[in-house]
Amino acid sequence: MGSETSKSKKRATHLAEEEVQLLLKNTHFNRQQIMEWHQGFLKDCPKGKLDKKKFIEVYKQFYPSGKADKFCSHVFKTFDTDNSGEIDFVEFLIAISVTSHGDIREKLNMAFNMYDIDKNGRVDSKEMEQIVTAIYDLLGEENRKGENSPSKRVEKIMNKLDVNGDRSLTKDEFINGCLQDDFLKNLLAPNA
Repeated sequence: MGSETSKSKKRATHLAEEEVQLLLKNTHFNRQQIMEWHQGFLKDCPKGKLDKKKFIEVYKQFYPSGKADKFCSHVFKTFDTDNSGEIDFVEFLIAISVTSHGDIREKLNMAFNMYDIDKNGRVDSKEMEQIVTAIYDLLGEENRKGENSPSKRVEKIMNKLDVNGDRSLTKDEFINGCLQDDFLKNLLAPNA
């Protein structure tokens, strides 16, 4: 089982100065706030990493009445920027900063990255439908008939946002479309 120091030069529980500098540059937090967040993160994740199971546990506390699993899987993938299967403190705090303090374009950009499940830089109807269904599950939305069905909802979104008619959305189409339509913005990026 040897030690894992060869794999990563620094211990996951220690915050290196270069990581602090990276966070100062890429988040809306100051040094003291970063240190406080780090201490809290280590209380929840003593190993310094947050795996998917723990992430879903934490996230579910915010949505006790909904089924958070599907939605959390998408959010987790968006935050796990290096695809390691774990979220480290830097990934975690950048994500927290964007979702809580980011400007609207940053938030919509993060939302787009979550919808782009296969990471090809476009969102198609299938991907959009998976996320809308996950959002419904999360919010405990029972009414999924007629106009409110995920497929109808997605069809409407696509008709509105798909400027070039290729049945998929580029990041620009998604962001600009949401900026022009408050209803869609609130549906697709509720905290933007």
